[in-house]
Amino acid sequence: MTSKERMMRALHREKPDRLPVSVHQWQGYHLDTYLDGISDIAAFERFGMDAQIQYFEEMGQFWLVNADYAKASTADWRDEVTVISDDPDHRVNHHTITTPSGTLTYKTAGDRKTTWITEYLIKRDEDIEIIRKHMPVPVLNLAPVAEAYDRVGDRGILRGFVWGDQAGCWQHACCLADANDLILRCLTEPDWVHELLGILLGKKLHFVASMKGAKFDVIETGGGAGSSTLISPDIHREFCLPYDREVHDALHGLGFLVTYHTCGGTFGIEDAIVQNGCDISETLAPKSIGGNQEPWEFKAKVGNRLALIGGLDQFSVLTEGSDALIRGKVHELFEKVGDNGGYICSLADHFFETPPEKLQVYADAARECTY
Repeated sequence: MTSKERMMRALHREKPDRLPVSVHQWQGYHLDTYLDGISDIAAFERFGMDAQIQYFEEMGQFWLVNADYAKASTADWRDEVTVISDDPDHRVNHHTITTPSGTLTYKTAGDRKTTWITEYLIKRDEDIEIIRKHMPVPVLNLAPVAEAYDRVGDRGILRGFVWGDQAGCWQHACCLADANDLILRCLTEPDWVHELLGILLGKKLHFVASMKGAKFDVIETGGGAGSSTLISPDIHREFCLPYDREVHDALHGLGFLVTYHTCGGTFGIEDAIVQNGCDISETLAPKSIGGNQEPWEFKAKVGNRLALIGGLDQFSVLTEGSDALIRGKVHELFEKVGDNGGYICSLADHFFETPPEKLQVYADAARECTY
């Protein structure tokens, strides 16, 4: 069975020949620092893993280390960057967005691993009207997607994304305004929050329409800000669920499988994740890495209604743990989460300083788990 066949069978909640084993987005920092700058697909092959390749072009994520802000600019939305520091270990950029309706600003900082926001775009209530009128939404170019799909071939799956800083509407909003302020506004000014989410939903649905015919195996939605380690189940059900459902319905209408990303906080929102119409839930972060329930506890609640991806603590187990601990955790996940199929064993999120020999132990352990 090829890696693609193995993973697709799992994503359809079936049993493959053995436990699929992967990582969530191989980061450029690790490839450059530990693997001599090889490509992500070559890294998967090196360790005998099943590849998950994320396609990012035209998706609009600010947090990519090599993000090209100029691509987001149009005549009505000019994102001009003032570089305060170009030190790769301490990057600082100040952004001024000029539109016919006014000016917006935001700031980012970063290092060789990632980028983060230091000043949010939305500062006044009326700023969301500038976003409504002028924030551009790209049209997906299908040709490079097809080329990427063919490059992956039978070695794994190609994952797409829904345009925006994060794929989910609430999660995207938390990149435009401080999450603490948004949570408070959910209680004091819910109509304003719904207005913002509705604006983002319209733009995301516009992008999804351009995805028709794209050769993706699965589309990632959601994002960490919707997890129950940040917001309450009640806020999730009101401010995430209905918007997620619309996006997922649109993606299903185009024939895509959907994986919903919550980073780790799933306790109390298990049924909401099922109700939002996704096909797969990730990344099953265990308690040891900040999740609020173990992967098998989540599995017991959702049963076979969803396929699952993730589950392994990439820091205290994979990076810092003994070989015996890594192997034991992989086998535990197989027995408690993947015993009936429908599961891809993967790291719970990004890793940066993991020794290659630990990755090999991880991959070898998963390949021992056969159906």
